[in-house]
Amino acid sequence: MTYLILLAIVAIIALGFLLLFFRFFGLWFRAMLSGASVGMGKLIGMWLRHVNAAVIVEARIMLTKAGIEVDSDMLETHFLARGDVMKVSRALVAANKANIPLPFQRAAAIDLAGRDVLEAVKTSVNPKVIDCPDPAKGKQTIDAVAKDGIQLQVKARVTVRANIERLVGGATEETIIARVGEGIVTTIGSSETYKSVLENPDLISKRVLEKGLDAGTAFEILSIDIADIDVGANVGAKLQADQAEADKRRFQAEAEKRRAAAQAREQEMLALVQENRAKVVLAESEIPLAIAEAFKKGQLGIMDYYRLKNLQADTDMRSSIGNAPQGK
Repeated sequence: MTYLILLAIVAIIALGFLLLFFRFFGLWFRAMLSGASVGMGKLIGMWLRHVNAAVIVEARIMLTKAGIEVDSDMLETHFLARGDVMKVSRALVAANKANIPLPFQRAAAIDLAGRDVLEAVKTSVNPKVIDCPDPAKGKQTIDAVAKDGIQLQVKARVTVRANIERLVGGATEETIIARVGEGIVTTIGSSETYKSVLENPDLISKRVLEKGLDAGTAFEILSIDIADIDVGANVGAKLQADQAEADKRRFQAEAEKRRAAAQAREQEMLALVQENRAKVVLAESEIPLAIAEAFKKGQLGIMDYYRLKNLQADTDMRSSIGNAPQGK
């Protein structure tokens, strides 16, 4: 009885291995015929590790036919790391045909870093053109002002190719666009007049290229071409007009302040005059009382009083004569 059970178990195991053999026989036989043999044990191991064996075999055949030797374990490792095995393999083949040194480890690192390694190889072979500024961002021109106050609106086209060695950790296209834009603004801003820029647009390209703007980026700048340059607003004149208007308002405010202060001083003086007049009236009202008191004390006689009245009448007459209008 035990013998039969053991025999049944062995038969089931053999049947399982046979089924697995027939399942992967096509891949194994195809790889063997292509000279990129992958052992049956490795194929079964890939199945147990949930690796798509068909992808690994296809990539290995492609690489082997291109003369690139990459072990299936390396391809499997990249697959398990959620990398795109087929894209990396195509990138290796393209780089090999273009005589671009690209080892598998670097290609895998570029792919795992989120970069399109195949597109990078294509860009390295066939340079791409980047618009500066990027129209997709909504800005159509780079605006800068020369020293004479005239604004220039510039469109540039930057020809770059991928730098395979700096793809991992290198800056992207946005950095290239930003640096080129900064260089254009600096070059125009340092020009004495906008006419010199219009006469020699290549001056911008030369100065920008001299700055080494591709340092630390994933690209190598081949050329910077000025696609279009237009004259914009007279920013300097506008700023001067705005400054003049601001000065005018400031001076008007100061004049208004002085006028208000003068009016306030005038009102103060009028109030002071009224106050002095009131004092005079008050003093005059006390004169009769003083005369009466003098009469009581015998300090003023009647004749003295009449002489005082005559003197006052004479003074009033002279004042009226002096204030009378002069005849022609």
